[in-house]
Amino acid sequence: MLNLRTMETKFKLFGHPVHPMLIVFPLGLLSSAVVFDLLYLATGNEDLAIFSFWAIAAGVIGGLAAAVFGAWDYLAIPAGTRAKRIGLVHGGGNVVVTALFAISWLMRREDPAYLPDNILPLAVGLLGAGLALFTAWLGGELVYRLRVAVDDDAGLDASSSLSASGVADVERPA
Repeated sequence: MLNLRTMETKFKLFGHPVHPMLIVFPLGLLSSAVVFDLLYLATGNEDLAIFSFWAIAAGVIGGLAAAVFGAWDYLAIPAGTRAKRIGLVHGGGNVVVTALFAISWLMRREDPAYLPDNILPLAVGLLGAGLALFTAWLGGELVYRLRVAVDDDAGLDASSSLSASGVADVERPA
């Protein structure tokens, strides 16, 4: 019988889901790019714009890698559930976030130090960052509220994720 209460991810590395492992890179890189763009706007230091340019490039690549594993998890969510609907908005929103940052990167490809002539790359990045906050919240809703990708054995005394036997090997307090 299908357990609609939880949905354990099928793609793991050392017992942990891969998608949440990968999302930290694009989130960190893309948000750092926005911060460095704002610092560039405030100071005019072109080195900050160049850092932002390369952080966006790496963040977009990381976002695409995370999307592969996110899509894999999404396909395993049972149809007709709230989790499936939220997962679609989460994933679709993150495709838009990645596209916005890719556009911002392309706009500055000729000149990573795009100011003062063009503020549009910063505006597109800020829009992407704002949307990313929402899609990250949806990801949290999927995991922490709807238990998507949570191990069926999860709990305070769960077995080790590296345990071959699947039997709890944690010493329990007396």
